[in-house]
Amino acid sequence: MDEQAMITRDLVLRVCANATEFDQGWTQADRKIVVPFTAPRDTALIARIVAAGRAVGADRLLLCRTRAEYAYEPVTEVYPDVAGVVQVIRGWGDEPTDLLVAVEDFSAAVLVTSTDLTVAAGPVDFLRPLIGADTAEARTRFGEEARDQRDPELLSAAQRYGCLEQGARHARSPRGPGADIAERLTVRVRSFREKRPGAVTAFRAARGVWGWAMLAALLLAPLMVPGLSPLLPVVAGVLWLVTQMAWLSRSRTVGFATLVRVLLLGALMLWPIALAERALAALVGASPDDWVGATYIAVPVEEIGKLVPLLFVRLLARRRFRRFAAVDYLLLAAASGAGFQLAEESLRAVSAASAGAVLPSEFGLFTLFPGATQIADTGVYFSGHGVTTALIGAAFGLAAVGWRAYGAWLWLLPVAAVWVAGVEHMVFNAAAGGTEPTAVTGAVHALIGGGAATRWILLVLLVAAVLMDYRIARPAADGAPPLPGEPPLAGARRWAYGRAIRHGVRVPGDIAPLFRRMALAWVRLPIGLTQTLSAMLHEFAVLLVAARSGFPALAGSWRYLRERRGYAMGAARAGEKPWRRFPARDDLSRTGRDLESALGISTAAAAAVAIAAGWLTVVHPWSVHGAVDGTAYAAAVLGDVTRWYGEVPASDRAWVWVALVAVVSLLGSGWTPPERFPSMGDFLREPARGAGRFLGAFAPGQVGYAVAGALGAVLPRGTVRLLRPRA
Repeated sequence: MDEQAMITRDLVLRVCANATEFDQGWTQADRKIVVPFTAPRDTALIARIVAAGRAVGADRLLLCRTRAEYAYEPVTEVYPDVAGVVQVIRGWGDEPTDLLVAVEDFSAAVLVTSTDLTVAAGPVDFLRPLIGADTAEARTRFGEEARDQRDPELLSAAQRYGCLEQGARHARSPRGPGADIAERLTVRVRSFREKRPGAVTAFRAARGVWGWAMLAALLLAPLMVPGLSPLLPVVAGVLWLVTQMAWLSRSRTVGFATLVRVLLLGALMLWPIALAERALAALVGASPDDWVGATYIAVPVEEIGKLVPLLFVRLLARRRFRRFAAVDYLLLAAASGAGFQLAEESLRAVSAASAGAVLPSEFGLFTLFPGATQIADTGVYFSGHGVTTALIGAAFGLAAVGWRAYGAWLWLLPVAAVWVAGVEHMVFNAAAGGTEPTAVTGAVHALIGGGAATRWILLVLLVAAVLMDYRIARPAADGAPPLPGEPPLAGARRWAYGRAIRHGVRVPGDIAPLFRRMALAWVRLPIGLTQTLSAMLHEFAVLLVAARSGFPALAGSWRYLRERRGYAMGAARAGEKPWRRFPARDDLSRTGRDLESALGISTAAAAAVAIAAGWLTVVHPWSVHGAVDGTAYAAAVLGDVTRWYGEVPASDRAWVWVALVAVVSLLGSGWTPPERFPSMGDFLREPARGAGRFLGAFAPGQVGYAVAGALGAVLPRGTVRLLRPRA
């Protein structure tokens, strides 16, 4: 350890502003959480401080007095032992004094004043033994205590550490930004549910009946019009693509139902994109069917058009858009691109069902990010619109969320992603039209992996986005209501903190700042990894216990986990600026307490899997058969399907529209976790109403939620111990 830190005044100047206050610069470094609280001066407080030091793996604690008259006393190093700390304090005499207890690398400390005021600062693992898991609630309690007692010292501390807003009593809840369209609509829907439960039940029942009727129609339509047979498998394939990405995106804050609606919107974008391609081709004097239209016109128009649904999301939910996690941008872009791929792939397969050419699109159940296409003659590989658009969304999300923390250089990622997606798309369209790319384009295409490496690049960006989301939202997540139970991997987190403390004190302070930052980042890397893994496992444990507790607890846990992540990310991205808290923290805390009671503590993804399982081959990828020549972009596909529709007998055209309405209906609604699962008792007491609730809770898109709940019923009784503290 630095010898200068052994002088009391040097240690105090590093950490404290004066004898009873922490230095603001020190608390802001590494985004420490500061929680003031009151506690009697007894051995119980010392025991809690020692437990906090042990929780972060500290081998020794630094102990000193903070008043100026003790400036030249040596700092006392003590083991995290109650008797040792008490012995040092008693050696100072009987007069009350202000003292500081810090870990060796100054990453956490406790300031104990001569009065009842105590201030703790550090990571949440250090604070949990002192004030509990809910740091925000502890800060609120301290602010209320200071206001009620009207103690000048407590009021000053509450204002200094942000527990009490400046000004009058009404200033505790400062006015923030207004609600956007999506939030106002959510509030009205929630109010309607509370005021008109009978109408809501009837609507959900009608939605369930309509959804199953549309699924039956989609199964029946290929029997009447054989060309429609590829439609349902393609729908299942793109749903499986979005499901994979949603399941891997453990930090997402958008619901799966939102992703499916964006998928539908991306599918509807095929028509305006095709019209834009034709208009632009006519403007420059080119034909939409030649190589110029397929490459230099179709590629930029489609890549831009696939991102238009994100602008609609930005328009309807502008407040929420600013609070998105990095993976949210990835998922929305992936859903939009997958929707465009759904429309293009379906129309291509339908219009070319009678042709002999083959354009395989792999939608294998065990394929990572399915939907890729490879031209057999040339071997040119295209990873699919869903993957290429997700690549752009992932790069934009990393830049938008992380540039303040990691630098503006992250904005180079979207530029590189656009080039990768554009070159891959352009080479594929050129090969599909029988045109050889230029030498420069071919070299760049080979450099980026020829399209086959795109999904692996996307996987790397997805993992990086998840880690970044948890890293950035971690301090703000401590301001959100805590998860039920105790977080797992306590030993791993303790080891990571202890390693960082032991190695961090050995990093010289007189080396170049860049090298020092690099060394400290390497030392603290295990902390971020273990914290992220612990948070993921904690959420997974909550879901397992909720599934074992029954359908209502499982549905509530899905919503609570997503809303809690959204709250934490919103607080992290807002920083010191006012932001729209939706839902409010009080409502979120109430939901968390209700969930904790339901769990007995004192998935849309599965929906898509259930639908896809019946239509995707388990061992071999399923392929769509379509014409190669002239069908590699939207304008050509629209022309082909128009000609195909003209060849369909007039008596069978109604089934084409039935299939179209069925796809739109199935993707448009019925993908949210049910508000309430029906019980057998409800059905036996009121058969009619019970049947309506059954249909309302088990629409085609909600089957996966029911499957997850049914699987939870077979979990062992001991599952609840995953959330209980261990001795």
